[in-house]
Amino acid sequence: MITQMMVQPSFWVESGIKLSQVRNIYLFKFTEELQSRLEELSEKKKAGLLTSDENAELAGILELDRIFTLLNAKIISES
Repeated sequence: MITQMMVQPSFWVESGIKLSQVRNIYLFKFTEELQSRLEELSEKKKAGLLTSDENAELAGILELDRIFTLLNAKIISES
């Protein structure tokens, strides 16, 4: 079993997330800066250029994305 290091998703709570109104509900979204960072890290990963620190950062952002997907789905289903 390989252990993967990850920046904790809570790291971005203060500066990397926002609530966006979609119709009559609010959903969790990444800020433009965090979305850009996600895209940058994803491109570097595809090119095989990620450092171990960047890989940990990408893992944390992707985990936060999964959390938002679940939360937003729950919010939508209950509205």
